[in-house]
Amino acid sequence: MARSKQGETKAATRGGPPQDLAERLADSLPPFRPAPVHLWNPPISGRIDIRIDRDGGWHHEGEPILREGLVRLFASVLRREADGGYVLVTPVEKVAIEVADVPFLAVDLSATASDPPLITFRTNLGEEVPLDADHPLRIDDAGGDAFIPYVTVRPGIEARLTRAVAEDLAGHAVERGSRLGVESGGQFFVIGPSP
Repeated sequence: MARSKQGETKAATRGGPPQDLAERLADSLPPFRPAPVHLWNPPISGRIDIRIDRDGGWHHEGEPILREGLVRLFASVLRREADGGYVLVTPVEKVAIEVADVPFLAVDLSATASDPPLITFRTNLGEEVPLDADHPLRIDDAGGDAFIPYVTVRPGIEARLTRAVAEDLAGHAVERGSRLGVESGGQFFVIGPSP
């Protein structure tokens, strides 16, 4: 214990700026694990004023939810319904929420040169997602020339790749005939036509 000037004891603290503390706290969180929401089917209880914005930020009653643990808890019980709506579901309750685009962002990409190669994304909540047959890539080209890729995180739930991650993904592209795409998990995911 460190001593203060008046002789009182106080807990010793590690030095470093506040962002170091935030990083240490984030590193101490357990790995993200979604709940088995596919097994739960309670009746809809209504709607709760929770909204996920286009940048993956969670809000309650218009205010951002700043507690990472709370966001991770909500995300672990998130499910997409057959009608396209999103709900938070437990064994006894199901409430609808609003999602502006998709619930998650893919914020990092790692690639292994294994045979077959494997690309893995990390979401903004720390969930690891391999690019494979169960987690396919989708390209939204509705914006014309825009290249907006999404990866399936869980059934019906996607993460949009950030611009930096999309550029990183494009760096792994190969040509196959008249198509440009990436190889991962034994699959070929088309990005677009060959230039």
